[in-house]
Amino acid sequence: MSFSYWELKEWFTNIDFTIVGSGIVGLNCALQLREKYPKAKILVLEKGMLPQGASTKNAGFACFGSLSELIDDLQTHTEEEVFNLVKKRWQGLQLLRTTLGDKNIDFQQNKGYELFLTTEFYELCLDKKNAINKLLEPLFSSDVFTVDDNKFHFKSIHQNYITNLFEGQIDTGKMAAKLLEKVLSSGIKIINNIQVKEFSENNEHVAIQTNQITFKTKKLFMATNGFANQLLNEKVQPARAQVLITKPIRNLHIKGTFHLDKGYYYFRNIDDRILFGGGRNLDFKGEETTNFGETALIQNKLEEILKTTILPNSEIEIDHCWSGIMGVGNRKKAILKQLSNNVFCGVRLGGMGVAIGSLVGKELAELIN
Repeated sequence: MSFSYWELKEWFTNIDFTIVGSGIVGLNCALQLREKYPKAKILVLEKGMLPQGASTKNAGFACFGSLSELIDDLQTHTEEEVFNLVKKRWQGLQLLRTTLGDKNIDFQQNKGYELFLTTEFYELCLDKKNAINKLLEPLFSSDVFTVDDNKFHFKSIHQNYITNLFEGQIDTGKMAAKLLEKVLSSGIKIINNIQVKEFSENNEHVAIQTNQITFKTKKLFMATNGFANQLLNEKVQPARAQVLITKPIRNLHIKGTFHLDKGYYYFRNIDDRILFGGGRNLDFKGEETTNFGETALIQNKLEEILKTTILPNSEIEIDHCWSGIMGVGNRKKAILKQLSNNVFCGVRLGGMGVAIGSLVGKELAELIN
């Protein structure tokens, strides 16, 4: 297809900043660039009809780590590193709320609950609770983790939960829609259904080859997270997360966000439905993919837990299933760096995109300082 003179002039000429990926990171990067450079010509490229990764597909947990996750992180990270991870996530959540407004993303701080399948693992986490609270005290000025009894009457779990008093939840669709609206209203252009094939750089610009057109930009920002390895040589492993949601359930009493089995399963109430995801631990290798889709192994396990543990005495119908692609690695810290004179990246959010995506996007834009 040949583009018109007007199309070339308006969309693909004299581009100052091009961002690949219209998820949380990419759009926050664009907003920060607009704030710093009001007259710049900014272009966002998105290969999907909607943001393709996890930004519009996640479960909407405004979380920064369950107790068992933080305990596990201390096996491979120092106390200072774990504290800084939580700090970044907490700061990112506050930035998200400030940028978009709590009402616009339906933010609710209904607490987070970690459920335990065995007494042994519960007691192991309980033994570490005070130490983790002490570690996080400079950030929250009070205990983060407390103990509650099984007030939601789940089955086949330990009678007590570990409660995160500061965990919240959002409406993922509202968040993404409001973020897109904010970006477009600032004069930033977004092009969907366009895929970057490769890019090359000289001292003055970056040439971007797509499946539609080749054009030049002064600076290029990569915000493709789980798809990063398709264009970058960085240590980012794709990780598919499968999710299902039920049809509405009358008198659904569950309120809050819930983590089960070391966080490999997670669920919540949204619009009187149960949104339930996870199970990647059943097939780590198979879920290291950038292909969307669901598998019988994981979907059957989700349905089993839903019917035997979460809502054992309820009539449940599954309404819809989907998947999202995260970017993970052997370290929890995001990869945020300058790759060359004119190319920058902010990727590997480790399944914490809602928490850190806004901050990573802001810091990605600030790399050009």
